[in-house]
Amino acid sequence: MYTIRIMNCAFFARHGVFDAEEALGQRFYVDAVLEVDPGDALESDRIDGTVDYGLAFEVIERIVTGERRFLIEALGLEVAKALTVRFPQIKRAAITIRKPNAPVRGILDYVEVTLVWPQ
Repeated sequence: MYTIRIMNCAFFARHGVFDAEEALGQRFYVDAVLEVDPGDALESDRIDGTVDYGLAFEVIERIVTGERRFLIEALGLEVAKALTVRFPQIKRAAITIRKPNAPVRGILDYVEVTLVWPQ
């Protein structure tokens, strides 16, 4: 096994519980930490046996910029499931989603959720 990290991917989207979050939108940041079974990809030096970073980014982007989710937890689960379906060599995906402008009364850098699939 080896680990691929795709970190701090930034997307503008409209997720959240409140109507204002949908109306205004905001930036979301995504980290994907992927535990990958190499099969023979490392020995053969072939990309078709591993995870293509560019395609993985596109999967993340399509989901995050797509349908609105009320919970970033649900968004993270959808990303993790989609990556493991698209790349069966991913045995475990830890997806972190950061929401810097969470509607919280107070000063904070961001709200962050990490989930792991499969659990």
